[in-house]
Amino acid sequence: MDKKALYSLSYGVFMLGARSGEKKNGCITNTCIQVANSPTRIAIAVINTNYTCDLIKESGVFTMSLLDQSITFETIKHFGMQSGRDVDKLDGLPLPEDENGVPYMNWGSCAMISAKVVSSQDLGSHTLFIGEVLDAKVLSENEPLTYAFYQSNIKPKPEVKKEDKKIVGWKCKICGYVYEGETLPADFECPLCGHGPDDFEPIYES
Repeated sequence: MDKKALYSLSYGVFMLGARSGEKKNGCITNTCIQVANSPTRIAIAVINTNYTCDLIKESGVFTMSLLDQSITFETIKHFGMQSGRDVDKLDGLPLPEDENGVPYMNWGSCAMISAKVVSSQDLGSHTLFIGEVLDAKVLSENEPLTYAFYQSNIKPKPEVKKEDKKIVGWKCKICGYVYEGETLPADFECPLCGHGPDDFEPIYES
């Protein structure tokens, strides 16, 4: 199977908000589609090791902030490249909340969707949640952010390093998985979060 064929699938970029009791968190995801009209339902897929996934399983509610092209890499980094188990991502951020008290972003987003889980399925690396839409709002007229636009226009290009040290492995910047070896295969896919080579950084010998 040529996994490069899957790279042609089109994705958006979203901030997934969750709350369980007093615990709140948010993470970046690229999987959200509408799957039904009556009632209106959406499907999302969340990495099983994510703190946000745990909160959704506990509470059964979530929000999706549909990011737009005005979003900054720093915001993507804040929500997508650190764990809510280690830091309070919402500390100091006065985010609005939906009727269930779940936070969503009111900047860098063109719309928000509030939903409750009606079914779920463990897919191995991810959990698929089907959510019935409770509310939805248009937040701006900006163009929605696609994964392709993020890669081409928002994500910083890696600096060319003139290192004398040997590369001994590659670390996934999304989930921390480490691939051991000097060369990362061009079609490699992280076994934990499913991201490709563009989201790996080299590990040099000490």
